[in-house]
Amino acid sequence: MREIFKSRWDESNERGRALLRAMLPAILLLLCVFSAGAQQKPVVLRVGYFTNITHAQALVGRACGEFEKAVGPGVQIEWKAFNAGPSAIEALFANAIDLAYVGPNPTVTGYVRSQGAAVRVIAGAASGGASLVVRQGAGIQKASDFHGKKVATPQQGNSQDVAMRSWLRANGLQAREKGGDVQVLPITNADQFTLFLKGQLDAAWAPEPWAARLVHEAGGRIFLDERDLWPNREFVITNLIVRPKFLKERPDVVKNFLRAHVELTDWINKNPEQAKQLLNQQLQKETGKPLAPEVLNDAFSRMAVTYDPIRSSLLKSSQQAFDEGFLGRTQPDLSGLYDLTLLNEILREKKARPVQ
Repeated sequence: MREIFKSRWDESNERGRALLRAMLPAILLLLCVFSAGAQQKPVVLRVGYFTNITHAQALVGRACGEFEKAVGPGVQIEWKAFNAGPSAIEALFANAIDLAYVGPNPTVTGYVRSQGAAVRVIAGAASGGASLVVRQGAGIQKASDFHGKKVATPQQGNSQDVAMRSWLRANGLQAREKGGDVQVLPITNADQFTLFLKGQLDAAWAPEPWAARLVHEAGGRIFLDERDLWPNREFVITNLIVRPKFLKERPDVVKNFLRAHVELTDWINKNPEQAKQLLNQQLQKETGKPLAPEVLNDAFSRMAVTYDPIRSSLLKSSQQAFDEGFLGRTQPDLSGLYDLTLLNEILREKKARPVQ
């Protein structure tokens, strides 16, 4: 009986081993497929930006696919357009984006509100590119003429909104909510344009190309080029920021994206006419309408692309935002806001001067 049982046991084991040998290639193939699928699953990089000329690197880079080339096939970029900085910061808080082109005041507000946990500045993007535009029939010739007027900004607490309120204060004026008689209306750039055309708005502090559009298409004129308020006519209007958690987890992805940002900055400065053409093509693709040549050229004349974050101007803007009550009751500590390590690594690789 033992011999019979042992014989059947051996036969059973042999059949099992034979079956396993027959199935092994299929098992190995399935393992390879699952492994390859896991390896090929792309990293998703979500990038916020505006359809403004002051976000030129984002628009030109989108038009020619430079960012996708830089990060490689293992990274999928999802682009998300915003109207103004506070909305982009809220998306950052909600873990809906990882990187963003955004203005200085929303950057500071996001840093302060998150106690430094949500925002790091990793590069600059643009200097200049914002103006106070008045409607021709509004009767505004000097600062005191703003009494009783309606003035628009893109969004409450954004960079132009803070600049507007600070300028009013410096000229002895105040918004209605502060006891003055100037009605400050935080509305989208597109709505500003419509109200200008209808004669229902007296002025707007607008970024490019909206300032140029208000002049050339909506009967406005430049009352104040914001560059005139700053040393050397330089101030940061756009920074490139990142979620610190994403920066820690994927510094390689951030560095590759940042390298493309630096190279696009240099290329735009060396090839402005080609850059404007690509940018306008992207604007047409995203908004349905390209800018008229005179608008495009006028807008570009009041700004410069740069990877220098122009830290000193952000610190002054943050003081203005604090004075206007946007940053709480205590002067914020911004010592941890900047992380320029990757930017300066890239600049050293290119034998360019590091930034501070």
